[in-house]
Amino acid sequence: MAATDCDEATFEAHRPLLFSIAYRMLGSASEAEDVVQDAWLRARQDEHADVRSPRAYLTTIVTRLCIDHLRSAERTRMEYPGPWLPEPLAEPNQESAELASSLTTAFLVLLEQLAPTERAVFLLREVFELDFDEIARSVGKSEANTRQILSRARAAGCAMRVRASPCRVVNRRRSCGASGTPASPATSRS
Repeated sequence: MAATDCDEATFEAHRPLLFSIAYRMLGSASEAEDVVQDAWLRARQDEHADVRSPRAYLTTIVTRLCIDHLRSAERTRMEYPGPWLPEPLAEPNQESAELASSLTTAFLVLLEQLAPTERAVFLLREVFELDFDEIARSVGKSEANTRQILSRARAAGCAMRVRASPCRVVNRRRSCGASGTPASPATSRS
């Protein structure tokens, strides 16, 4: 990428977003920082890239680096007897309430159950509210495939049956439907 396309100021403006994506996908601040730094190096080395949106380009690089990291971690993962939780941030790059709401224990358990690409699609859509075409470019899939991956990730969340109070069960049935899969927008309206 030419220096005019993604200079240091542009990268620094997007650093909080890139760190947030990497941290949520990897659960480690140090690994997230490493991925963000690798993204900067790759962006600077790619002088011939035709970049229309530095944000989308950098998000794509970080997402793909995280997916690669997660896939390699699956192959080398050691057995850990306890639940996986991300390491706490000493100096969060975003407001604490927003970070806390997206990193609840239930949310982390859901993320741990997803494959790396499903995790990326789920986070980019549900947490960062990116459009499907941008997500599709980031993960290297078609837009239709990305929608299907998100649907499966949501279904995995609804399939995780946890003992709940009767009102939670009723709310889950409303949002997931009787089959335990997410209800379509047409059927979830009352």
